Amino acid sequence: MAQAWKCAGLRWSTEGPVLLWDGGRRSPLSWGKRVAFAVAEGGVRGCVGARGHACPVRAPVSGRSTGARCEECARLDRAHSVAADGIADDPRPYRVYLAWFGPGLVKVGITAVERGSARLLEQGAVCFCWLGSGPLMAARRTEELLRAALRVPDRIPYAEKRAVRGALPGDEEERLCEIREVHGRAVELAEWPESLTRAPFEGVDHLAVFGLDAAPAARGEIGELVAGGAVSGELVAAAGPDLHLVSGEEVIVLDTRLMRGWELVPVGAGPGVDMRFPVREFKEGGHLQDGLF
Repeated sequence: MAQAWKCAGLRWSTEGPVLLWDGGRRSPLSWGKRVAFAVAEGGVRGCVGARGHACPVRAPVSGRSTGARCEECARLDRAHSVAADGIADDPRPYRVYLAWFGPGLVKVGITAVERGSARLLEQGAVCFCWLGSGPLMAARRTEELLRAALRVPDRIPYAEKRAVRGALPGDEEERLCEIREVHGRAVELAEWPESLTRAPFEGVDHLAVFGLDAAPAARGEIGELVAGGAVSGELVAAAGPDLHLVSGEEVIVLDTRLMRGWELVPVGAGPGVDMRFPVREFKEGGHLQDGLF
């Protein structure tokens, strides 16, 4: 019987995307690599716990949950999150950034200076720029200022990010245009916190880093994994937690967060995505169809 592995998520390193597994094993990914696994037959997806601790009741979780946590563990994890204002006295310096995921999809966010651009890679930002740096609360006030004054959101659903990746502008200057314009308006706001140092505009483009410059457009995304199902495909691109896999003659997106909590076993090269996995098709124009195919 094949040994089962539990996925701990996708991380981005200077070399590219890496799948992490419980126990410390790492699987570096590169374009052309075959990704193939099956969900253990008869398995149940279990809560992954919070803040490095196992779920005390080993609660089952939905196959559609990207957090892979039960309600209690999700609450504990978020209570210690900077994004949820759970840490108000963090002494580390922070940066405010603008991220662009496609036409009309610009968001504002913050990240610790020491993390560099890792947060942008994890979110699947096609382009980004820094707005400024300073103490955590000043960075948070700037984020709130942009939401109120410029109506720039701090969250964009992953479904929207995925749906536009197949129609991104080919010209880098065109991709940077929206965040360049928002950056210019943001640094001129009168309510800008004094303790946050403004940063000049320097756009960074991740299209080639993600492999999206050469990958065919994806047809849709896997909605959930189910026990006994399997995935097999050639990796042609990756952005944030998403793997773009050639399945048959088409590209399907797999959100690796859906892999967490399942027992996974290796399989040989198969026909692609198991029909037991629901796949949502991307509609032209960046929206998702309600039906499955």
